Amino acid sequence: MIETLERFDLEALDRFDAVIDVRSPAEFAHDHIPGAVSLPVLDDAERARVGQIYVQESRLKARRIGAALVARNIALHLEGPLRDKPGSFAPLVYCWRGGQRSNALATVLSQVGWRIWVLRGGYKTYRRWITAALYDAEPTFHAILLDGDTGSAKTDVLGRLADLGLQTLDLEAMAEHRGSLFGAIPGHSQPSQKLFETRLVHALNELDLARPVVIEAESSKIGEVMAPPMLWKAMLAAPYIELSAPAEVRARYLTQAYGDIVCDPAALEATLAKLPRHLGRKSLEAWRELARAGAFEALALALIESHYDPAYRRSRRQGARRSLGTVLLKRLGALDRQRATEQVAALVRAFTG
Repeated sequence: MIETLERFDLEALDRFDAVIDVRSPAEFAHDHIPGAVSLPVLDDAERARVGQIYVQESRLKARRIGAALVARNIALHLEGPLRDKPGSFAPLVYCWRGGQRSNALATVLSQVGWRIWVLRGGYKTYRRWITAALYDAEPTFHAILLDGDTGSAKTDVLGRLADLGLQTLDLEAMAEHRGSLFGAIPGHSQPSQKLFETRLVHALNELDLARPVVIEAESSKIGEVMAPPMLWKAMLAAPYIELSAPAEVRARYLTQAYGDIVCDPAALEATLAKLPRHLGRKSLEAWRELARAGAFEALALALIESHYDPAYRRSRRQGARRSLGTVLLKRLGALDRQRATEQVAALVRAFTG
């Protein structure tokens, strides 16, 4: 039996035993419904081949070859991931727009005897739902920003707040980026904008909207992904708690937190080359010399004093958010960060009553 899911929302997914994405692996990697498993009926090379035949040769030949490939791949799925599914198995199947690929798998699976659901409109229906939630709607939650100059251990404290039972959103984790010019994670590429938004909506869906959510203060762009309008509005309206530590202490902390870049001269040189030109050629060359000499704390301090702290001050002058308090840290050791976390948690709880 094949049935159609007309309207998408995350709660609707609870009724299905699995969500099956039949698109190609590249399409799946770009973005997919949370919790979906990838069972492509055409892999990337097969999809490209069939499309090329369709355009350059004939529609009939493309469909014949495509059908044979789809049949083989479905057989592999039945003999592999689907081989032990019980008779009551009831998955939701989707492709790009709810057309041939999803219906091909759904038809075969329904003949096995399973109850199959197909998402009308496929992935495009899902994306319209995401767009409505993040681009068309007003904020659905109340945020508190965790602010502070570069190197004040905001990300570490945010993680510790979650351990204390406060609600948090770790945007840098979702974006797979540490949120600054030096924030790229070696060996990791960032998710697509769409996949970042999927992660965000899924995280928001897990929140208790009656309680505040602590978010690290970020710019509207985290690496190459952008904060969508609903999130950015919530952040602009949010009060903030500031972490404050001496520049020398922050410089020392940064050399530890960014040890992966410090240990990679080529990555460090490439990142220094991306610094704004207005900082001046002499400064840029002096910083390169510090990097070559292994004087990483001195380099971090120079960047803090000449680039990052002035940029933060300019950014703060542009807003008029309410301050809930400042947490001072003379050092940034593990115990210092834990004490700071407890002070931040106390400020959050005092604000929310």
